[in-house]
Formats: sequence, structure tokens, C-alpha cells
Amino acid sequence: METLTERLITWRRAFHRTPECANTEFETTKQLRQILQNYEITVLDTPLKTGLIAEIGHGDTIIAVRSDIDALPIIEQTNLPYASEKRGAMHACGHDIHMAAVLGTAILLKERESQLSGRVRLIFQAAEEVSQGADAVVETGILEGAQAIVGFHNDPTLPVGTWRAKAGYMTANVDCFKIEINGVGAHAAMPQDGVDPQIILSQLISGIQTIVSRNVAPYEEAVVTIGQVHSGETWNVIPSEGMIEGTVRTLTPEVRDLVEVRMQKLCEGLALQYDASVVLDYQRLTDGVHNDNTLQDMAWQVAKETGYDVQQQPRAQMIGEDFAAYRQIAPIHFAMIGSDSEYPLHHPKYAPNEAILDKAPLYFVNFVERLLKEYES
Repeated sequence: METLTERLITWRRAFHRTPECANTEFETTKQLRQILQNYEITVLDTPLKTGLIAEIGHGDTIIAVRSDIDALPIIEQTNLPYASEKRGAMHACGHDIHMAAVLGTAILLKERESQLSGRVRLIFQAAEEVSQGADAVVETGILEGAQAIVGFHNDPTLPVGTWRAKAGYMTANVDCFKIEINGVGAHAAMPQDGVDPQIILSQLISGIQTIVSRNVAPYEEAVVTIGQVHSGETWNVIPSEGMIEGTVRTLTPEVRDLVEVRMQKLCEGLALQYDASVVLDYQRLTDGVHNDNTLQDMAWQVAKETGYDVQQQPRAQMIGEDFAAYRQIAPIHFAMIGSDSEYPLHHPKYAPNEAILDKAPLYFVNFVERLLKEYES
């Protein structure tokens, strides 16, 4: 007879073959709904266009478990027999693993539904990769009254069977910026007739890189990275426009504010210096995931009891994770669980070890049961 882990692997591979990027996860949602309904697990009515929320149990106490479901716009290079059948989309972050793990959690909880001292809401959330999905779930109001919301991410740098977390920040605040420059185009041989946006671009690149090194204290953490630079179309023309785009990662509100202010002042100064338009569009996408102290203590014990090699996360990672939005509703806890891949997250050859599915569902079942009893009392 097929084991639960074998079933989860089958589903995970099906998800992997048919990845869908943020806000287009229609087929993925149908697959999830069908599996849950096959096990007579209730799927709640929500206004969500993609993703869904299921519920198991009865009572006033509510604990939620979250999985993300979207893929990335990446061309897969794994050559696996179940590789993506959609060119330009790939589960390169392991959300297929996350879905399978939470489906396993749902099945195990359904088997012991009569013993649960409350309700468990299972969140299959869309659009994590663009930092929109968690906010969309929160806005439905369906999680109001929850006592705790828990989740995880697979970590390819850790061996299978390893669990890591820490109280406080697990991930960074994530912001993005776009700076548009409007100068005056001219012939390349007559620069005096124009205002060259590429000169301003070069000053921006240098100046932005000094924001952290010369404004943020050495004991604080911040990252500013430029991801795109565009200007010009040919070799003998000074263009009229330029654009630069990138991301900022920080761990405190103070440093977050500081970086934005310094970037704005840099743009204003260059606009004045070169008599050009230098416009900053700065957007705050998601806060850092901040683990609750009490939940961290409980999760640590549960992970040990589940058989994980339990380790303290040494520091926050500067990656983004919109799971942070659930902190608006209730205390949250987020763990990293080893998936032992040769290649990192977001790599076209990323291939997590499916053995992660042996323990992950049981960890959440144990955690949920402990939380329900804790909040019931």
C-alpha cells in the first residue's frame, strides 16, 4: 500500500510539472481543491481568485498553517523526468514541496479531527513571490480570531532532517526602488547640447552603494542591490532617458527609513546638479518575518519531539517572505527545514530532496495540537 510520503511525492511532482506564477495559479488551486475534497476536507468560501483556505475541526480556538503555491518565471534546467512542462515557469523556490507538506498535515489532522480541541485553517496562498498573496488573505478577514499562524520554508543549504529558527527577525524587510531620469538627448559629438542621463546613472550607481557603507552603522544590517540599469539604444546618440531599479533589505524600521531618506536626497541632489528630472519611486513590499518568543520555545520542543536536528538560526536572512503580513492577525512562527539541494533557491537547477516530506507534515500536526491545547487552557 502507498505510504503518505509516497502520495505527497506524487502530488509534489504533479505540481512541479505544471507550475504557475503569481496570481495565475488557477490550475494549481483546482488540483489542491480536488485533493482536499477527496479527503472530505472542507474548503472555505473566499473572494480569493487563486489559492484557497481549508478547515478541519470544531470550536472557538483557531490555529492556521500556511503554504505558498506560486512558481517563478525561470526556465528549468534540471532535466528531471517531472520537470516543468511550462517553459518560462518553474517551482524553483520549493513551493511545490510546501504544498505537499501542508497537504500531508491536512490529511493527518483529518484522521484525528474528532480529537482536536479547536479548528485548523490551512492556507494555500498565492503570489508570495511578488509579496501580494499574504496581504490578500489577510484582507478577506477569514483569519480573524486566529490565535497563532505557523509556516516554514525549505532550506537547500541544510541537510534533510535539520530544523532551524530563532525568536525575533527571521527574514528582512523588503523594499524595491525605481529611479527614472529625464535629461535632454543630443548628438554624441555635441554633449554640450544635451543633459546626459547616463552620467547621472553612473553617479547614482556609485552613490547608492555608499548609503549602507557610509550611513548605516556597522553593527546594523542592510543591503542595497541594483538589479537593472537601462539607457540608450545606439553608439552615437546621447539618450534623453535612463532608468535604474533595485531592492533594499533591512532589519529595523529606523534603518529602513534612513535608507529611503538618503536615496531620496541623492536623487534630489543629482537633479539639482545636472538640471535634470530624477524621480524616485520607493515601495515597501513586505516586513521581515518576526517570530514570537513563546511560539519559538514551543516550536523548538515540538521539532525535537518530531525527531529533527534542532538548531538555532544564527541570524536573520536577508531574503523576503510575505508570511510577515500574518503578524497583523496573530503571533507567528516560521522555521527553515533542510531540503539539501546542490543548487540554491531560485536557481534553474534547484532540486530539493523529497525526503523532507517524511517529517514536515508530522511536525505541523504536533505543533498544531500543542497550540490548540495551549490556547484552550
